Amino acid sequence: MSSSPTSAHDSVRRKIEKMGTSLSLPTVRKALGILEGEHSSQRRGGNDDLLDIRPYEVGDEARQIDWKISAKNGRAMIAQRERLSSAHVYLLLDAGMQMSEVCASDERAYQIAANALCMFAALSLRRSDDISLVFGDSDRITRVPFHGGLAQFEITLDKALDRDWDAPRNISALLDYASGLRDRNALIVLATDDHALNGTHLPAIRRIAQTHPLVLIDVKTINPFDYQPIASRPKAKIVDGMSGRRVPAFLRNAASAQEIDTHRAYALQALERELTRCGSRMIHADSSEGMFHAFVRLLSAGHVSESLSYLKGMPIQQ
Repeated sequence: MSSSPTSAHDSVRRKIEKMGTSLSLPTVRKALGILEGEHSSQRRGGNDDLLDIRPYEVGDEARQIDWKISAKNGRAMIAQRERLSSAHVYLLLDAGMQMSEVCASDERAYQIAANALCMFAALSLRRSDDISLVFGDSDRITRVPFHGGLAQFEITLDKALDRDWDAPRNISALLDYASGLRDRNALIVLATDDHALNGTHLPAIRRIAQTHPLVLIDVKTINPFDYQPIASRPKAKIVDGMSGRRVPAFLRNAASAQEIDTHRAYALQALERELTRCGSRMIHADSSEGMFHAFVRLLSAGHVSESLSYLKGMPIQQ
């Protein structure tokens, strides 16, 4: 029997909370460093006031070793110093009505996207980064105030999701918002679905990637021409998200479904190639559970994978 969308949602949230509390700070820093690529984090390094000294541990960054202190102690020592400026993470969510489309897991696209943002928030808050949560649709761009830990972030996010979802998307406005951020090198995470981006948006993506590390959360929605797009609801009525009209039964056949799948796969590969060319990353899945696994795979590199693999409950395939 398939689990309900609510139970799946709760299960993923528990995994996210476990990830945020169980991973060591060095592992979190390395994991986020993978996403930040060559962009420097303002919170790393620094030559400000000394806060703490501790022995070097496996997983620490070599550049954190204080060689003078290490020489006095006869072993490698890490000097933790206060940073006068903090790293910033911008979590941008497409709040257009298209994000209320259903996915194969019987979750709404915005629910999957929101859980993915929680994953980034869990690690970013563990690293003591500042977080800005931004929603955008055709009516407005809204920055939602947030202060606190992961539990407060989830409350703030879920409250913001309790909306009508009746305004069309404006992905260009969200990209313009990201392009205008003056906080250079801050990590930008943009969450939307697999219909939002096309060739006209590539110049804006390239522009953002020149100054900021960028991660795209790409939610896969159902293929409306599949005969049974939602496994847990075999007789589900499929309607057009914009008009509310039911998709005619004669259009739901294998040939039409295959044509849509082929087009989507081609568009996804083209977008992924462009993001890779820009030094950006993408996470793509059709469920919160799948998104969590994709998130862990993305962060898994070298010894970091050993620290993250248990969160999936299965070995990570490199």
